[in-house]
Amino acid sequence: MNHLLILGRRSVVSTCSNASRRSASLISSHSFSSEAAPPLPDSVKRVGETFQFPNEYPGQNYLFNWSLNYDGVTPTKKSAFRITKPLDLKIAGLAQPKTSPLKVIPAKGSVPEAGSDDLSFERFDEASQKVKDALSVSNHLYVPEGHPPGTRVGVRIICNSPTLASNLVAYLERAPKKDPPPNQPITVYAYEGPEQDLAFEGYAIEIAEEKAGDAGDAGGPKSVAAVVVAGSTLSLEKIAEGIELSVAGILADAEAAAEE
Repeated sequence: MNHLLILGRRSVVSTCSNASRRSASLISSHSFSSEAAPPLPDSVKRVGETFQFPNEYPGQNYLFNWSLNYDGVTPTKKSAFRITKPLDLKIAGLAQPKTSPLKVIPAKGSVPEAGSDDLSFERFDEASQKVKDALSVSNHLYVPEGHPPGTRVGVRIICNSPTLASNLVAYLERAPKKDPPPNQPITVYAYEGPEQDLAFEGYAIEIAEEKAGDAGDAGGPKSVAAVVVAGSTLSLEKIAEGIELSVAGILADAEAAAEE
């Protein structure tokens, strides 16, 4: 692994398990007739109640929305598409990629790591929150998931660009789809918009204390990464660079931990 320096990692605590953070209690609403009903005899008891459950539809999946919420993005427009295979592009109303698989040559030196001389954690946190807020109010969210080429490290990319989403499906290698949707070791926040104050590139690798059951393992400290890219036009090459650097950092951390 050609990862020359492992920067000091911040520790973040995962305060809830995979199951609990995605369990949404649905509030029941009793259904009453608008017309007065005759009184029931005392001998008759109601043993059942009528519940009205919210409807789900393509782009509105409650378990997936909870998973996105855990990643810091709330799809307020009720249009968030989880994309794990080409068919999901069609369901989201997106075009199929022109080339698949799509070979991407990552940019070099354009995505700094938080905690380095080029990017403080404070600046990264500020930019990350702004981008998450902008994604939350986007009309549509497209969320490709898979493995970066040649790896088995899971990545989720939350973006608002239909063109980028199609290309990302061609770039990522397909990974087994799991339900409920697990949060991934790498999360990319990619926002395309004209706001100049949102323009940003950076990534951070932190140590998360995962509880048993998270990501299907026994729990314990593990490295997770967040990549943030925002601008008027999104660069797939910069996103690929952030993902590649995150994979290298996560694997280097795992290798160092195994040697301790």
